[in-house]
Amino acid sequence: MEKIGMEMVVDEIFTRLPAKAIDRFKSVSKYFRKELSTHNFELKHSRRTGNSLQKKLLSLKHTSIVVDDIVRGNLEVDTSKTITFPYNIDPSFLRIISSFNGLLLVCNERILCELILWNPTTRRFNLISDDYFNHRFDRKSDTGGMYFDEFNNLKVLHIKCYRNVATAPCLFTTS
Repeated sequence: MEKIGMEMVVDEIFTRLPAKAIDRFKSVSKYFRKELSTHNFELKHSRRTGNSLQKKLLSLKHTSIVVDDIVRGNLEVDTSKTITFPYNIDPSFLRIISSFNGLLLVCNERILCELILWNPTTRRFNLISDDYFNHRFDRKSDTGGMYFDEFNNLKVLHIKCYRNVATAPCLFTTS
């Protein structure tokens, strides 16, 4: 029997693992760190996990952030777990603007009104903008979206609205 190549291990085994396990494998060797950090691997991993039968529902409660497993439309009460946001902040100050492949575009409305890209599975986040709001205006109708461009870079589109009229779209690139 011929040896299994490392490329096959990465493509066929690692793409099926949960994100937390992938993070642990990154510390095993330089090769794993390099291969598991590529954008190509992230795309393969998100496509595989996106087709999974195990779906998650994230709910912002008054004092906690709850993750429920959803299987065929049913909530399993005994599988709920509570997670924390990267900052020490009450979830009532958070507003989810958009989601894409497990990533959330979140507004921290507490003091600075920051726009944050957050992966609840790995608990990693990226501060996109800290001048999200003009404090004189209520921006509850703001919206946004995320997509990959032709170079496989994640783009975050934030559309600011004032009195339900789009005023200033902003496009952020993450690397």
